[in-house]
Amino acid sequence: MNELIEIIKDTIKPNFLNIRTSLQTYDRDAICCGAPCWRWAYHALHSADKWFINPAVYEEPDFHENGMDNPDNPTNVILSDEELLHYLDRVEAKTLSYLDSLTDKMLYEKPENCIYTRMELVLRQYRHLSFHTGMLNGQTAIFTGKFPMWVSQADQYVDDGILFGRYRKSVK
Repeated sequence: MNELIEIIKDTIKPNFLNIRTSLQTYDRDAICCGAPCWRWAYHALHSADKWFINPAVYEEPDFHENGMDNPDNPTNVILSDEELLHYLDRVEAKTLSYLDSLTDKMLYEKPENCIYTRMELVLRQYRHLSFHTGMLNGQTAIFTGKFPMWVSQADQYVDDGILFGRYRKSVK
């Protein structure tokens, strides 16, 4: 049994739901640390795309411009929220497919040309994705006075279109 892999899958799903909520509630053009929030959203998604699996063996998305993943760098590319949500869909599907290909034992191994174990890569992306989700939610809370919904367990997610209200849970 791949208990660790199942735990990772069950706990990464809320992370993706939480950043999805952030992208549906934030002010994309609000400036945070010198860059518009959409750049920070892209930074977080790109990092999950690149670093969750193996940063040493990675192909940039078609729309990516060199350095675009660093919000401090100017870019000619401007992604819409729809494009960011579509990218999130791809990153989530890729991540879950990758996890389906692993065994618990493989978490202790380093992928090709990578200095980190698969488990270290996973934990680093949990931290990074959660940090930037919180950052975006903080901007939303400042501008709207409301806190975007936060999902703790994916099986308790309420998909009713209401995007505000902390820790909303389904009634079972």
